[in-house]
Amino acid sequence: MSTIFRKIIDGDVPCHKLFEDDNYLSFLDMRPINPGHALVIPKIDNDYIFNLDDDVLAGLLVAAKPVAKAIEQVVTCERIGLMVAGLEVPHTHVHLVPINGIGDLNFAKANDATQEELAALAEQIRNAV
Repeated sequence: MSTIFRKIIDGDVPCHKLFEDDNYLSFLDMRPINPGHALVIPKIDNDYIFNLDDDVLAGLLVAAKPVAKAIEQVVTCERIGLMVAGLEVPHTHVHLVPINGIGDLNFAKANDATQEELAALAEQIRNAV
């Protein structure tokens, strides 16, 4: 099944890209919980994080680390929270969310962001990666 994330990986759907290598891709969430909310995904199709091979699972967190550090440089927050819900899109992904408290990890707080806001923030984070 082709998901929105497969279409983003293939370049058929645009995104505000933060990081990409041969195996992983990171981009800003279109409905961020907080500004700087990003996703990191493996480029292989897999719908459940714990079905990933161990090396791909480990690589996902390694790919997320520089993105999280870059978001911290750009967005004022206490730290970057990491969340895996796994139900929104049937493609493994982790959420990197700038937080100041545990209550910030709440999808009910998500809001639409404008393309201009996302583009400006993505450029700042890419420059910090």
